[in-house]
Amino acid sequence: MALSPVADSFRARLLRGDILAGSFLKTPTLHGSEILGGLGFDFLVVDEEHSPFDRQSTDAALFAARATGAAGLVRVQSPSPHHLLSVLDCGAAGVLVPHVATAALAEQVAAACRYRGGKRGYSGSVRAAGYGGGKMWDYIAAADAGVTVVAQIEDPEALDEIDAIAATDGIDALFIGRGDLTAAMGAPTNDAPAIRDAVDRIAAAARRAGKPVMVFVGGMKEAEWLRGIGATAFVYSSDQGLMKQAASKALADIRNLGAAQLA
Repeated sequence: MALSPVADSFRARLLRGDILAGSFLKTPTLHGSEILGGLGFDFLVVDEEHSPFDRQSTDAALFAARATGAAGLVRVQSPSPHHLLSVLDCGAAGVLVPHVATAALAEQVAAACRYRGGKRGYSGSVRAAGYGGGKMWDYIAAADAGVTVVAQIEDPEALDEIDAIAATDGIDALFIGRGDLTAAMGAPTNDAPAIRDAVDRIAAAARRAGKPVMVFVGGMKEAEWLRGIGATAFVYSSDQGLMKQAASKALADIRNLGAAQLA
C-alpha cells in the first residue's frame, strides 16, 4: 500500500511534537522489526551505517515493520541519492542521514527525497508505490507528504551552519549525534560540558526553525535530560542492546539462584 498523508502518519506525529519511542535495528533480519514493532514501538531505525544490512535485509526489515504498523526508517550508508532512493522505494517511512554538516548537503538530501521541488527518481512498480496500478500523481503527492527526512548533526563544523541546516526546506527534523560529537571533540563523556553546549545549540536552532529533535538514549536519565531541551522522538537502545540487557539480567538471576542454593 502506498504512503498516505493521514493525520496519524509518522511524519505528522513527529511534526506536531508527539512523544515517540523508537529503537535501532542492528541485526539484519526481519525478526527485530517484528518483535519490537509488535510491542508497540512507534518507529524503528534500520542502521545501514553501522550494521551489516544490505538492500535485501533492509527490505525485509522494512516489510516486517510495516506489517506491525511501526514506521520503518533507515539510517543510510551515505547521503548519495541512489542510497536514499533505494530505501524509499523499499517503503521506508523516512531516512536518517548521517553527517549532515553543511546547509548545501542538507539541500541535496532533501531534494533527493522529494518529487515536487526535488529530484527523487520515480518508479510506480516498487513497494512504496503499491507495486503499480495506482495513479502516478496520487502516489507522488502521498510520498511527498509522508516521507520523513532527518538530518543527523554529529560534526563540530555543523554547528557553524546549524541555523541554515535546520531551516532547510524539506529537512523535517534534526537528530543529535552525541557519540560522534564526543569523539570528534575529544570530550570525556557524551554529557560533558562541551557536548551539553553543542546539544543546546542544536536544540535552539531546531526551535528557531520550528523543527522537532530526535535523540538516541541508553536509559531514562538521558531521556529526561534530552526531553528537557525539547527532544520528542527517542531512539532507545537497539535490538542488540535490549537483548544484551535482558540476557545479562537473566544470566545474573540464574547465577544468583545457584548461589542461594549453596548458601
